[in-house]
Amino acid sequence: MEREGIRIPPSDLRLLLEWDPLFITFCGGEFYLEWNGWKARDQFGILPGTVQAGTLSREGEDPLPVRPTASDMELEEAIRIAIYLRADEGVVALSGGVDSSLIAALAHLPAVVVGEEGSHDLRGAALVATELDIPLEQVVVTDRYVDEILPLVISSIPRNTVTEVSIATTLFFIAEWAGEGGYTRILSGQGADELFGGYARYEKSTDLEGELLRDFSAIPLQLERDQAIATLFHTYFSLPYLDVRVVRAARAISALYKISGGVRKRPLREIASRFLPQEIAYQEKKAMQYGSGIQRILRRLARNNGYKNGVQEYIHHRVESS
Repeated sequence: MEREGIRIPPSDLRLLLEWDPLFITFCGGEFYLEWNGWKARDQFGILPGTVQAGTLSREGEDPLPVRPTASDMELEEAIRIAIYLRADEGVVALSGGVDSSLIAALAHLPAVVVGEEGSHDLRGAALVATELDIPLEQVVVTDRYVDEILPLVISSIPRNTVTEVSIATTLFFIAEWAGEGGYTRILSGQGADELFGGYARYEKSTDLEGELLRDFSAIPLQLERDQAIATLFHTYFSLPYLDVRVVRAARAISALYKISGGVRKRPLREIASRFLPQEIAYQEKKAMQYGSGIQRILRRLARNNGYKNGVQEYIHHRVESS
């Protein structure tokens, strides 16, 4: 919880909300709170709750919007502040891509990476951790381990497509390690692709600005999945790129510049190159489910269990048998 870049300790917040519940409508951060019949949730709905994202409500009354006050600033400053506000505790989910590597460079926290032996993410994260001289835990997963936890993953998330299950399975191992280590917060790079134009399909878009906005508005659906997994281990995914300052600064940049000169996420990479070697800042990154090798493991499990029609059929089988 913060206002204008200043963290609000829980004891102070309690007093402020007793004095004026509307104080929270100007606050940023990642929160869901209930007190004296009131309920409030952060602007982008990063944390799950029983009220609509970005609202303050009380039974019988119309909800009020939660819109944090924050000064306009350049993108680098916005990212620095967003990470600083979230880096007092936790770990970084590091894959070796520019999004998580920049967070790791500025947060100075331990990091964790998940992947099967020899996977792209294990190699990439190890390179970044060595460069930054930060502790890195490598969670190496196997077919057997994925098969064991799959029913719990499937039953915990709202949608059971191959992509959703693959991503959730990867996040499961991250959250499990963090929770067992006593960490509450897992800093993640989610939101950077939608803000800065990270997906390859954007290169062929005829309405890039509109597509970025539509994809950004779908992030809450991803958060339902991600936080449901994190909750299993009493942790949560913290998202610096969804800080109001970062979102505002990113939206002030032309969509055409975000993908230019053959480079996707160009503004973010330019900033990252000030803190990371060029080869890391401009390295192309595979999606989580591919870089970790989890989707490849699921394909093997489906094939080895006789599901020749693919992973989705295998997932349906695990749903029915669980």
